[in-house]
Amino acid sequence: MCRVLGVSESGYFGWQRRQNGRSPRVSSSRLGEPCVLAHIRAIHAEVKGEYGWPRMHRELSNRGVRVGKERVRLLMKRHGIRAKTKRRFMVTTDSRHTLPIAPNLVSRQFNAGAPNQVWAGDITYIRTAEGWLYLAAVIDLFSRHVVGWSLKPHMQTELVKEAFLMAWF
Repeated sequence: MCRVLGVSESGYFGWQRRQNGRSPRVSSSRLGEPCVLAHIRAIHAEVKGEYGWPRMHRELSNRGVRVGKERVRLLMKRHGIRAKTKRRFMVTTDSRHTLPIAPNLVSRQFNAGAPNQVWAGDITYIRTAEGWLYLAAVIDLFSRHVVGWSLKPHMQTELVKEAFLMAWF
């Protein structure tokens, strides 16, 4: 019928809605940038910054805000609204080596009877503004106190040696 009469389908359905007394839905072109941006910022705060533009567009649609994907992407980019990125897993253990393996003298008995009988150590890495730092720590299994530690920008033998030297002295 629309083709015969030379009118667009959307124009016909808009006319039909007006005849039935129903108000037309608010389209994205009628929502101004500040309004859409307010919705985006509210959702961004609500989800603690976890949504990028695809999920943000989906959430806006679920809440009845009709706006295009590209408009959401550009608004978020222009106003610096970004999703939090997940930290990449960093492998620091190399178990495939030909070096001798020290015997396990503790045998998972982590309760010492007196101070300075059993020490345990570990290495971890910490991300800082200047880059990665590596921390080697030695604890006394009796008191559970740190008795030695060392912090270096590299994970070399010197890191562990200094932690054990501090514990020794």
